[in-house]
Amino acid sequence: MKVRASHILVESEDKAKLIIKELEEGKDFAELADLYSMCPSKRDGGDLGYFGEGVMVKPFEEAAFALKKGEISQPVETQFGWHVIKVTGIKE
Repeated sequence: MKVRASHILVESEDKAKLIIKELEEGKDFAELADLYSMCPSKRDGGDLGYFGEGVMVKPFEEAAFALKKGEISQPVETQFGWHVIKVTGIKE
């Protein structure tokens, strides 16, 4: 299985929680990625494309593979910072 995910990478859990709150209020994920993310993928709305297991760091991968299409994660911590992840596609 492969998932397609977008993410917003920030420096703190509090910042990630604020972004999730904005998303719950109806803000656009891609716009928030462009505004807040520290990752170069911000230019693409946070889109990381499709990836299989074993490609991303473990906490990120576990969170992404646990989500259904369209779902947004709670804050996920990796060595890069805090991620808000949205799954945009799934391929079996």
